[in-house]
Amino acid sequence: MAIVEMKVPVIGESITEVTLSKWLKGNGDFVNLDDPICEFESDKATLEFPAEAAGKLIYVAAEGDDLAIGALVAKIDTAASQNGTAPAPAAPPAEAKPAAATPAAATAESKTTYAEGHPSPAAAKILKENEIPASAVQGTGRDGRITKEDAQKAATAPAPAAPVAPAPPKPTVAPASTTPTGERSEDRKKMSRMRRTIAKRLVSAKNNTAMLTTFNEVDLTEVMALREKYQDAFVKKYGIKLGFMSLFAKACAKVLMEMPDVNAMIDGEDIIYHNYVDISIAISTPNGLVVPPVHNVESLNFAQIEGKIKALADKARNGELTLEDMSGGTFTITNGGVFGSLVSTPIINEPQSAILGMHAIQQRPVAIDGQVVIRPMMYLALSYDHRIIDGSTSVTFLVRVKKLLEDPTTLLLDL
Repeated sequence: MAIVEMKVPVIGESITEVTLSKWLKGNGDFVNLDDPICEFESDKATLEFPAEAAGKLIYVAAEGDDLAIGALVAKIDTAASQNGTAPAPAAPPAEAKPAAATPAAATAESKTTYAEGHPSPAAAKILKENEIPASAVQGTGRDGRITKEDAQKAATAPAPAAPVAPAPPKPTVAPASTTPTGERSEDRKKMSRMRRTIAKRLVSAKNNTAMLTTFNEVDLTEVMALREKYQDAFVKKYGIKLGFMSLFAKACAKVLMEMPDVNAMIDGEDIIYHNYVDISIAISTPNGLVVPPVHNVESLNFAQIEGKIKALADKARNGELTLEDMSGGTFTITNGGVFGSLVSTPIINEPQSAILGMHAIQQRPVAIDGQVVIRPMMYLALSYDHRIIDGSTSVTFLVRVKKLLEDPTTLLLDL
């Protein structure tokens, strides 16, 4: 029997451990070369692990196990054929009468393909998020594989109506009890590697930086008028909408190039200054918050920024972000306003030195030229590391961003 050992490969320079988040093939299944057999969840991304040979898959690790780089994950018996047995000997001479098929052989003959009933990686994620067993979904893909569309249909299908139970007999009146009668069960689940990493980094940022937050508010009247006036033409030319995020990212990039301290980071007793702006965009996913960066924002136009943000958001929500997608970042923008947050104090994304928090846009009365008018207002929050950024620098940065957004023509003209 020839056995191939499948071990956790080297994934990235900074990654020393992964979690086996999901098996994509069953224990004992026949797998082909390069078939994805499981998914690894690292600190930064979810990765598929392909088979290194064709044969029978033998589990060694279990779902949820934390595995070091080089740890044994599974074995592949390359001597097994696709039906899970060793290769059959040569057939008898033609004149020999073949033996009648046994019931066991007939069962093996009628066995469905290994792909039937197995979800694709994207479908598996959807089924897991909606707690739907794969056995309850009919696969329409090749060889009966459950596709992403199959999983989405199952997730959105209405639940079957519960049977109407006959009315129970009227209970006798019992004395009142002080003991709680509601359900008090508890569930214990292991934190995902992404959630553990988020927790670890947030605590590290709180403990290892001199974090402080300054606030301001911005009148978005001109930004909203700009979007309304040019939205149709923008979509027609670029095929994507002009959103708030590209305008905020471009304004921040311009000011970051003018104020390098806010775009810098501390490394030991050194300060690293960046001559470029990579803005990490906080994206909420079912598994947690990720912050993939848009590189060289200072050199991109608004359509390019919007396109890159959309591409990263789609990949994040489909679990397709790569380590390359997650690398870099000199400044972060997070938009709690999409969830209704009015004001918050965002936590720095280490090793960066500052993060801008956007919030909900609200129509509020403000005084302008001695008159009270209603304007679309947003609170801005800048959390920063006071070890490298002075209070006056942080306030100046936020005021400069505010002015660019309140008069976006100066941003468009690079004034």
